Amino acid sequence: MEYIEKCVSSKDIFKGRIVHVHVDDVELIDGSRAVREIVEHDGGVTVIPVDAEGNVYCVRQYRYAFGKSIIETPAGKLEKGEAPFECAVRELSEETGFKAGKYVYLGEFYPSPGYCHEKLYAYLALDLTKGEAHLDEGEYLDVVKFSLEELVDMVMNNELEDAKTIIAILKADKYLKSMA
Repeated sequence: MEYIEKCVSSKDIFKGRIVHVHVDDVELIDGSRAVREIVEHDGGVTVIPVDAEGNVYCVRQYRYAFGKSIIETPAGKLEKGEAPFECAVRELSEETGFKAGKYVYLGEFYPSPGYCHEKLYAYLALDLTKGEAHLDEGEYLDVVKFSLEELVDMVMNNELEDAKTIIAILKADKYLKSMA
């Protein structure tokens, strides 16, 4: 059985540069009503760059919402009409300066489907060549290097907090071990 909810009415609450928030009155399968608060986001990508020695390049970036710097895989927001792969190539170059000779699509996921419309796409970047990073205006970060094994341990020890990074690391680890 499919549990579909039908939108009866929708009210815009906020339209910003990154998110659009609306509140919907929905009809449930039994005819009763409920309210759904939805955050719409154009989506994004995360890239896990791994060099020939098995080093992974992450970024350490201050995140205002949490009031601290966290370690993440390079990532960014999809621009209107931009394909996820194009975004992955752009973000890898912008944040780390790397170009990849090979990309492996690791899948897509919903970071928080209970209220957010965002979809993220994950890519593994291999055969890296170094270039110069060119960050967006107002973007400040440090590139930090770890072994993939260190990052997996950091995930399992709750030292990494960013969901997209955790997912990308675990998927990349599984993929690379299957190819060994």
